Amino acid sequence: MKTTWIERDLLAHFEQQKTNAHRLCSASRGWMERYGDDVLVSFHDDATRERLTTEYFLWAERAGFSLKRMFARFLPRENAERVAPMLLLGDADAERRSVVLEHGWHFGVDFTAGYSAGLFIDQRENRRFVRSTSPKNMLNCFAYTCSFSVAAAAAGAKTLSIDLSRKSLERGRVNFALNSLSTTEHRFIADDVFELLPRLARRGEKFDLLILDPPTFSKVRRGKSFRVESDFERLLIAALEVAERGARILLSTNCSNLDSRALEVMGRFCLKTTRRAGSFHREPLPVEFSPGSAASTVWLTLR
Repeated sequence: MKTTWIERDLLAHFEQQKTNAHRLCSASRGWMERYGDDVLVSFHDDATRERLTTEYFLWAERAGFSLKRMFARFLPRENAERVAPMLLLGDADAERRSVVLEHGWHFGVDFTAGYSAGLFIDQRENRRFVRSTSPKNMLNCFAYTCSFSVAAAAAGAKTLSIDLSRKSLERGRVNFALNSLSTTEHRFIADDVFELLPRLARRGEKFDLLILDPPTFSKVRRGKSFRVESDFERLLIAALEVAERGARILLSTNCSNLDSRALEVMGRFCLKTTRRAGSFHREPLPVEFSPGSAASTVWLTLR
């Protein structure tokens, strides 16, 4: 795969759209992304890191772009090997937390908080779609820092964000505050999704928008684990119990073995199992992403 850098015109377009969190280039063994004044290079091997870093300065000179810091993040085969990005260039004593813009909305990023900075850039068009649907009640499973919840709340929805990590949910609350969104009608629950969904169903709670974007693998409570390839169907079936008629459900994964077509096949199986009906569509990739370089996603709309 040839390394493709965005053109200067696209960089200017992002600025006009009040977006300064986006991908700069994609390559076969890595990519580079912008987070405000910072740049993050993600790489599978040192040769790719060195090549992308060298090419960046050539691109930046042509594009008229300058950075404050550059971070690098190794992309391991196993989740257990994931570590926080390391600083390559810039002031080591400067605050590593910052705020970025996406279509004028503010999101906090933190290069010291773990493997991910706090905002998944490849979900930008799906967040835009959430805002455009004007949901009333949104359920955000595996919410992380609640960027989808911010998108729904900005459109007037009440939201429920679920994640095992209290720290991630606290960062979600910060994202609400950054956008002057009151949390009065929004819930943040640190719990196991598989334990909470049945309780929500027993209470008769229903949602017209559901986000299912689980990690490829994670540890859950009582020594159990979640593997997206074997457990996604179970997750969707549980979520369908709290989905209103006409609800929209995002199915999303970074698992390389599950593409959008596989997600749709899985979705159709779950609909048949639960005797529900629905249709599927895909939002376009963010303009700077090439096919296969982003998370696999598909939207299910129930009938």
